[in-house]
Amino acid sequence: MVNLKEYEEVAGAKVIDEIIGLGEKLHGKRVVHINSTKVGGGVAEILQRLIPLLNESGMKAEWQVIRGNEEFFYVTKSFHNALHGANLPVTQRMLDTYLKTNEENAGLLDLNDADFVVVHDPQPAALIEHFPRRRGKWIWRCHIDVSTPSIKVWEFLKTFISKYDAAVFHIDKFAKKDFMIRQFIIPPSIDPLSEKNRDLSSEEVGPVLEKFNIGLKKPIISQIGRFDHLKDPEGVVKVYRQLKNPGAALEFHRLFRGDIVFDATRIGREEIDCQLVLAGGLASDDPEGQKVFQNVQRMVKGDPDAHILILPPEANLEINALQRSSKVVLQKSLKEGFALTVSEALWKERPVIGGNTGGIPLQIINGFNGFLVNSIEEAVERTRFLLRHPLKAQEMGKAGKEYVRKNFLITRHVRDYLMLYLTLELIPEKLIQL
Repeated sequence: MVNLKEYEEVAGAKVIDEIIGLGEKLHGKRVVHINSTKVGGGVAEILQRLIPLLNESGMKAEWQVIRGNEEFFYVTKSFHNALHGANLPVTQRMLDTYLKTNEENAGLLDLNDADFVVVHDPQPAALIEHFPRRRGKWIWRCHIDVSTPSIKVWEFLKTFISKYDAAVFHIDKFAKKDFMIRQFIIPPSIDPLSEKNRDLSSEEVGPVLEKFNIGLKKPIISQIGRFDHLKDPEGVVKVYRQLKNPGAALEFHRLFRGDIVFDATRIGREEIDCQLVLAGGLASDDPEGQKVFQNVQRMVKGDPDAHILILPPEANLEINALQRSSKVVLQKSLKEGFALTVSEALWKERPVIGGNTGGIPLQIINGFNGFLVNSIEEAVERTRFLLRHPLKAQEMGKAGKEYVRKNFLITRHVRDYLMLYLTLELIPEKLIQL
């Protein structure tokens, strides 16, 4: 059982007092969170930690997971990619499969008397159609970058989302101006006391590395997360290869950031004997993950310094140890909702190199706690710089931990949700809030 007071040391007494005060105003209110998978991915991970803390605050919080067959999750993965901007065909059969599955799930859920219902992402968005006698406030919680969506898919989903009382996005760039419901900005969070993020001793880290036959004689660069092509694990492999076996000289240019100077011609030729760790799981609502994993395996076949690991959902200690053992952590996403793995690594005082997309720029302040990149070549340059300048990497790591402490801990997340519920209850007018 969780105890809010346990978070005082890392989050501060003021935040805990605010949560307790807000919880008193919402005492006994029933809130139901609904998503499409119990394990795998950031949404499930957040809810595993969030629901107990909402209950601890005084609310009656529940977590429900909708059911779906392989065809349904193929459809919703296509929706996911289309909302990220991919140009994919959407057939009437796909729409019918989506609507039928939501109707079937609605018959299994008791939501009419809930004070608040929070529906996460597109998979269960159409549930609202089947609860015309709902008395509480319904909130659509989006974890996807919908700034440049496929028009057909967005217009289809908007028919349901526009019936909600509010929508919540990670960053203001994702918010939409084409429907008249209130919109709130609530970034995700990590739990600093969870098995994945708590402090580890060397005695705990060592056996994990031994388990995966990973040594520490060569520096480790890693990326942790689902095997999703939008997270670009193939690109991470290419970064690793260029570090170990630099190709032809890069076009001469210099990149400046404060007192940091990159000479791309000079450093582009330096060889770094390092190791790669690509580790993550496969989500039940993502049918593409296995193919991405197999492709990455083929790319590194025969390389003893490349470790491609499928981890079970409960492998939080292993992820913690792998991140703490890394000299540099990458999150080279091509499209991204938020990427909690960035905050996880920053919390462990590791500098992070991330794709300049989605919610990653909210977490990485370029040149302060890591670097934002737009290409494989940039990722190679920044990774090489950090490996060659360990004191600068250490300085960035320390700055990263404090930045996460101030902005991305679960205590802030709980407080934001309580404020959201209270606002919807006390101010019912449908105003745009950006």
